[in-house]
Amino acid sequence: MKKWLLGVGIGLAVLLAAVGFQASSNLRDRNPGYELDLTIAASTPTRLKVGFAAVPISPPLEDTWTDANNDARYNPSDGDTYTDTNGNGQFDPYWIAGFSTGRAATGIHDDLWARVMVIDDSRTRIAIVSLDAIGFFHDNVVAVRKRVAELCRVDYTVISSTHVHEAPDLMGLWGPSHLQTGINPDYRDLVIEQTAQAVFAAVEGLTPAFLRITQDLTGATKLVNDSRRPKVLDPGLRIIQAVEPESGRSIGVLVSWADHPETTWSKNLLITSDYPHYLREALEDGLYSNENKVREGLGGTAVFVNGAIGGLMTTDPELGIRDPISGETFTEPSFEKIRAQGYQLAELVLDALSSDQVTEIHEASLAVRAKTIPFPIENPILQFGAAIGVIDRGFIGWSTLRTEVAAFTLGEISFITVPGEIYPEIIEGGIESPPGQDFLIEPVEIPPVREKMPGRYRFVLGLANDEIGYIIPKSEWDEDAPYLYNAEESPYGEINSPGPETGPILHREILSLLEELLQLSG
Repeated sequence: MKKWLLGVGIGLAVLLAAVGFQASSNLRDRNPGYELDLTIAASTPTRLKVGFAAVPISPPLEDTWTDANNDARYNPSDGDTYTDTNGNGQFDPYWIAGFSTGRAATGIHDDLWARVMVIDDSRTRIAIVSLDAIGFFHDNVVAVRKRVAELCRVDYTVISSTHVHEAPDLMGLWGPSHLQTGINPDYRDLVIEQTAQAVFAAVEGLTPAFLRITQDLTGATKLVNDSRRPKVLDPGLRIIQAVEPESGRSIGVLVSWADHPETTWSKNLLITSDYPHYLREALEDGLYSNENKVREGLGGTAVFVNGAIGGLMTTDPELGIRDPISGETFTEPSFEKIRAQGYQLAELVLDALSSDQVTEIHEASLAVRAKTIPFPIENPILQFGAAIGVIDRGFIGWSTLRTEVAAFTLGEISFITVPGEIYPEIIEGGIESPPGQDFLIEPVEIPPVREKMPGRYRFVLGLANDEIGYIIPKSEWDEDAPYLYNAEESPYGEINSPGPETGPILHREILSLLEELLQLSG
């Protein structure tokens, strides 16, 4: 009997040791010693050079499948079958990120992209990258930067995600089940390499340019809903167009707007960049009615970056979108609906650039302040997911990861980078202390961030250099009953947030950077 108990004890000890070793390996720091603490002061304004590039990051999709019961989840027990295109005797899916697990792609509707705008003031060079991805962890950002350093000189690279819900999983949360990662390592490596190549191509294409900056702060309000109280949006379209001085040719345009690219919704199984696809296509090549062009585009390359989308900002099935060409209104999720949405946004951008409310910058100088920060993860679900390898990112200590914040200016333009999905009320104002809050406190994240940003044109780059999840005002945090605003159920958001201190920490760090940036901007 004693020998049997001893054997069981040894077996359990070995099992626990193996589990502990695996968890330790999963949580290891992927970039030990990495630290960014970048300070670049503005210098004498000079003429600018700007480069744009777009490199596809679509997956090499081979195996497809048939959804027998139309539940948008691959499950052989439901009669779902797959086509073994590569002939290896197994199903090799690409798991689509967003909404639910088990959503394997059946095809590609339009390409996904790494799109880049590089700005060079003859002294400092910044790359602003936008990926058609649900999110891109800081470890992957560092990998891209290391590869870029082998290819060309860039002083600071910002890598943001559009947060599209119809692209392959790069975070791990949307695999075949909640306990299995959705990340395809080969695809992640492809995205890293293609992103670096996109930056390189934009640098190679640097050309003298002046910037045309404008904004429409209200026109796109009707295209987005706030699904959580308080109803606060960041609906403004902010636009930078780069123009070649001698020819007047448009080199490219960067557009910032805040809304989840998930308009095709949860039953879609085709990989797509959602409404940004039609927005970018229209800005580059024009708007079409069937085969007939009805409005000219700008030419060049279009880059879309997302903003303050926490809360969450979405174009859900309840919101009808009118096609500006046909006049038809679409409510049900469809590719016609995202085309209508993209076309409406494109018309607003084109109208803004054609107005008399455009500022031109012919000479300017960049000022940059960026740094990595340790960040606590209080959410046990995220801790567990990382420990078992579903969420594939490194930690720098127990329940602590490395993330990044930044702020930079160029003349009348200022930017901040936010490593997740920040609630618009932290950016715009309007934080409340509603009944049912878990912490009986007044708003913490004040003043609003955009209020402290310098310049006339203030860009918030969301999901930039990381994706840590929802960034919720602490006074609106709600996990325990009674629930906010006397609701019967808890609101959505906290399950995908690092914890209640996330908002206060990032608000404090960003405001601190902005204070330092004022001194650097001169």
